[in-house]
Amino acid sequence: MAQENAARARWMKPLIIGMVVAALAIGGYVTMRETPLAAAPAVTFVTIKGEKIPSQSLRGKVVMVNFWATSCVSCVREMPQMVETYNKFNSQGLEFVAVAMNYDRPDHVINFAEKHKLPFTVALDSGGDIAKAFNDVTMTPTTFVIDRDGNIIKRYVGEPDFAAVHLLLQGALAQKAAG
Repeated sequence: MAQENAARARWMKPLIIGMVVAALAIGGYVTMRETPLAAAPAVTFVTIKGEKIPSQSLRGKVVMVNFWATSCVSCVREMPQMVETYNKFNSQGLEFVAVAMNYDRPDHVINFAEKHKLPFTVALDSGGDIAKAFNDVTMTPTTFVIDRDGNIIKRYVGEPDFAAVHLLLQGALAQKAAG
């Protein structure tokens, strides 16, 4: 009998811990997830080359919008993985806009983009209007994934798990636009 109780105690503790961890994870997901299919705001990105790109022109493509700054250590650290993600999925219809925060000096942004040969669109948010339109982004990095119909399907605050990002992109890119 004592051996049965000891054996039961050995497997009960990990089971209880596992159940608590699972409950916390589910609770965190439910409270932190985005409202499904929230429409991305209509904005106009102004690139470091002065081009204007209305977000409406990106419809039909899956889009990642990454808010970042050259002074943000996490942003700089994640940028090679952002480049890798863009290079992996661009031919399948992914567009990527790296939006430099309004406090980032334009010359710093241009130098960073040129030095690191960023292959995607780099935009300046000089007035902070784009960050405001995307639910008042203040933390960097913050990344939005937008589906082909212009709906935000995921928001990442901080460095994302790139394996999870890639799975999300694969699914989004496999979907056809509704219109």
